[in-house]
Amino acid sequence: MSKLWFPFLKAFNKIGEVSGCHQIPERCFKIKGYIFPLCARCTGVAVGQIICIILLIFNIKVSLITAILFLLIMGFDWLIQYVKILKSNNTRRFITGILGGFAVITIYYYLVIKLLKIF
Repeated sequence: MSKLWFPFLKAFNKIGEVSGCHQIPERCFKIKGYIFPLCARCTGVAVGQIICIILLIFNIKVSLITAILFLLIMGFDWLIQYVKILKSNNTRRFITGILGGFAVITIYYYLVIKLLKIF
């Protein structure tokens, strides 16, 4: 890996440390021996949040009901893994993380809009 990447990797590792992610290595993506400092689900959440912000900038949004459904899907995936009904994998964690991250920003958006109408 090029030495040019080291400052970025150092910053990325710091994000992992302060984010609250459990950082279990087998639940993290690996690229050329580098283990991401965020698990697959947290990486998906970050990606989903970025996608949602970009879409909101272009005034593209989903309904609040859809956002809640996305959040429930992520929560359900976590639950069935937590109670050991079905073992999750990094691909599913990443996809449900994207849905959850997208949902959180969407819910924040609707809350802010509602608050702005009150004041």
